[in-house]
Amino acid sequence: MNRYPLWKYLLLAFTLVVGLVYTLPNFFGEAPAVQVSSGKATLKIDAKLQERVEQALQQAGVSAVYVQFEGNSVRARFADTDTQIKAKDAISKALNPDAADPSYIVALNLVPRSPAWLSSLHALPMYLGLDLRGGVHFLMQVDMKAALTKKAEALTGDIRSTLRDKNIRHAGITRDGQTVVVNFRDAATRTTALGVLSDAQPDVAWTEVAASNGDLALSGTLKPPAAVKVQEAALKQNITTLHNRVNELGVAEPVIQQQGLDRVVVQLPGVQDTAKAKDIIGRTATLEVRLVDDSPEAAAAAVGAAPVPFGTERYVERGGGPLIVKRQVILTGDNLTDAQAGFDDHQQPAVHLTLDAKGARIFRDVTRENVNKRMAILLFEKGKGEVVTAPVIRSEIGGGRVQISGRMTTQEANDQALLLRAGSLAAPMEIIEERTIGPSLGADNIEKGFKSVVWGFAAIAVFMCLYYMLFGLFSSLALAFNLLMLVAVLSLMQATLSLPGIAAIALALGMAIDANVLINERVREELRNGASPQAAIHAGYERAWATILDSNITTLIAGVALLAFGSGPVRGFAVVHCLGILTSMFSAVMFSRGLVNLWYGRQKRLKSVSIGQVWRPVPVAEQQPTASSDAA
Repeated sequence: MNRYPLWKYLLLAFTLVVGLVYTLPNFFGEAPAVQVSSGKATLKIDAKLQERVEQALQQAGVSAVYVQFEGNSVRARFADTDTQIKAKDAISKALNPDAADPSYIVALNLVPRSPAWLSSLHALPMYLGLDLRGGVHFLMQVDMKAALTKKAEALTGDIRSTLRDKNIRHAGITRDGQTVVVNFRDAATRTTALGVLSDAQPDVAWTEVAASNGDLALSGTLKPPAAVKVQEAALKQNITTLHNRVNELGVAEPVIQQQGLDRVVVQLPGVQDTAKAKDIIGRTATLEVRLVDDSPEAAAAAVGAAPVPFGTERYVERGGGPLIVKRQVILTGDNLTDAQAGFDDHQQPAVHLTLDAKGARIFRDVTRENVNKRMAILLFEKGKGEVVTAPVIRSEIGGGRVQISGRMTTQEANDQALLLRAGSLAAPMEIIEERTIGPSLGADNIEKGFKSVVWGFAAIAVFMCLYYMLFGLFSSLALAFNLLMLVAVLSLMQATLSLPGIAAIALALGMAIDANVLINERVREELRNGASPQAAIHAGYERAWATILDSNITTLIAGVALLAFGSGPVRGFAVVHCLGILTSMFSAVMFSRGLVNLWYGRQKRLKSVSIGQVWRPVPVAEQQPTASSDAA
């Protein structure tokens, strides 16, 4: 009746071991490290950089605990801060020969002090939020009106080009805010233009109006769904651009996320220099399209055998090769409306660019006159430019849609599309809130939060053991198992722990014990009703399950609502809250019952259980009679 099959005990043991392994990294603290990341948009970090860092440390005689490649950066961990500073100087000297034009960002950082065998199992500690580690917080407002105005300006050029191609004469095109107005001399021309523009611009709603000077006119505004798409694209591009820029600060776990419809939260844990953070976040980048000089003089200048020809400049192409590019700018990033990775006609990876009307017209003329010549796309950042790609012009390209393909992988196509569309912000942003939290305040918050969880757990455990005796001990062990599982899941998810998260953990402890109280009281009730101890244990767990499930589901619904509609600290609280409910249902029912079954399950003639005082109802026959008197 009260025995678990072997597979359930094995499952509980496996869960316990996994919980211990993924919780352990949170107790080792942090160690000094050096983080190496890309300092240029066109420079991609790969595994070869790890070898270069190891060689630089070896040549400088600096010993590292380990050097690890982590996708977008390489981190080297050291035993103390003195070694960390020496290593930073050695790595900077080896990777950045020209200090005025650094290719890599070498920054001091902190990494988990976990043993290598834990890291090999991807057992890493939870990230600490801004309120626990200290750093900089920005709340930025995106100017959505500017994004819609920019789209309206692009529409003005597209409309002018469309009407010119269809030989439809107009009396002028103007833009009033986010509305485009096209004037005509007669009604017939306006009717013809209405049909053409409705087909060419399906996202624009057209209305026939009368102009102030007496002309007939068409007024066009973006349809609401199209306007929402423009705003969402602008916000997404700004977040992507901010991610690229924040990498320069060497922040290990930046938080850059959308808040509401037009705001972005930027949290940089560990950064104390607010001025530098604002400078990098507000930096601008520009995109330029130029022709490549393929003359013999330019080829000689590229290898350093001759001076650079007049009217050209020398740049480095992505991959390290020099390239001589003409000074004349054909197009800028203002003419590029979109860049997406895709495939060409031969199903090879390619990058698809979309230009506005002005850019399409210029591009068509340039490509017609320069077939079989190379064209360079340059990205300028902090006054320095690099060649993102330099494709060969195969034929005249019209229509405003450009395809770049040839000798690139799918990942390279995605990278190039990202560089091309995220070089600058899609819409202006303004910092409307900023605050700096010092590391000492963060350490104080960690200490207080840790104490609140420990003392809360201790108080609950003492009460349960005093009130429910051995069953209270089982409940306390189940509560510890629940806390272990919750921390392990958060670590496995690489969640960011903040003060609201610690509050949610403390609350989860109080709510989790409620299930054990229901079970213990149900067992007591069965004992009071005369059931045998084994039957009381079985019935107590079986009949309490429905109540536990109902109460947890209703609480989980509230947590999901917070998760869906909350943001920032509220959302962090909701994540821990929902996970705590799920782990408590598993620990309170399955783990605690496993302990009870292990202790009492094999005792066939069990006479009593240690569950505290059981108040049995006194039979009627045993009740002493009471005297009563009538008043005369």
